[in-house]
Amino acid sequence: MPRSRTARARLADAAPVFAALGDPVRLQIVSRLCQGGPLSIVRLTDGSRISRQAISKHLNALSEAGLVRSERSGRERVWQLQPRRLAQVRRYLDQISAQWDDALDRLRMLVEQDEE
Repeated sequence: MPRSRTARARLADAAPVFAALGDPVRLQIVSRLCQGGPLSIVRLTDGSRISRQAISKHLNALSEAGLVRSERSGRERVWQLQPRRLAQVRRYLDQISAQWDDALDRLRMLVEQDEE
């Protein structure tokens, strides 16, 4: 079954987010920002074995995917999540989940028909 252009466009739009979140360090950064709100690189590296330079590179990758943004606060940059981007990806995952549920329902009905 061919995909619509809209579905392909949504997939292409969501792919960088999934790629960014596929890295355990970036996923941990997103989790920390979810729990702690906007944080500086100094705060993000607290308790971590990862250097500030490495955290900065990961934040840039998350920024390119549209998941975080930064603002200057004095001499530091403070990073925060972009909830709208996360909501877009969540809607895409909900759509995929619904498609799987439909497929499983069709399979269940087919198996039940064969049993009769």
